[in-house]
Amino acid sequence: MMGGGRVRLNRWQQAAVAVGSAVGALLDPRRADLIAALGETTGKPAFERVLQRMKSIPEGRAILLEQPRVISANVGHAWDLPANTFGAAYAKFMGSRNFSPDDRPPVRFMETDELAYVAMRAREVHDFWHTLFDLPTNLMGESALKVIEFQQMYLPMCLMSVVGGSVRFNDKQRKLFFQHYFPWAIRAGMQSTDLMCIYYEKHFHEDLEDVRRKWGITPAPAIPKQTQASAASSAPAKKPEIS
Repeated sequence: MMGGGRVRLNRWQQAAVAVGSAVGALLDPRRADLIAALGETTGKPAFERVLQRMKSIPEGRAILLEQPRVISANVGHAWDLPANTFGAAYAKFMGSRNFSPDDRPPVRFMETDELAYVAMRAREVHDFWHTLFDLPTNLMGESALKVIEFQQMYLPMCLMSVVGGSVRFNDKQRKLFFQHYFPWAIRAGMQSTDLMCIYYEKHFHEDLEDVRRKWGITPAPAIPKQTQASAASSAPAKKPEIS
């Protein structure tokens, strides 16, 4: 299922792709393909740990066995669910931004089908996490989510993205991020259940607040009113990828 289009690289080639992708992503953070390549070429040990965790939990094993894909054909029913449900919240998040679940770039640099699927799954549940943690898709919201993703998966790319994002903040945004979002994101990532082991599609019909409580998820705190104007100037990101 995940085998098509993958490229096998030796260590020198992996290093070259990683460095090139990192430089390119810093110059143009909208290049989702470069961010994805960076995540894959630097994230193999992290994805291997995630794979082992998924194999140790029944819901994780079900995901690996069935290999669900977060694509329009599989999640389109979320748009028809009651307003209080997790699925409806996800549909609202996607629809309000004109995002499509079909826009994710393919996995190219994972060595095995299992690792390729784990990397793709991590990429595709990104918007579920935005919905659950109630984070915007501007640079500040994406950077905060990268902190949570690093806490959950220890992907080097997530840490590099936080560093790169903080460099692009102006002084007021940087202060807001490290005083307001960063401490919350550290706590939220540590307190949540293992988010890669959740079969999200089977919980679409459940109440949003109920699944947040069940999974130990604390939504992002409201931005203090006096700093909202500064935060608003953080330009919206074009669907940054997580891997």
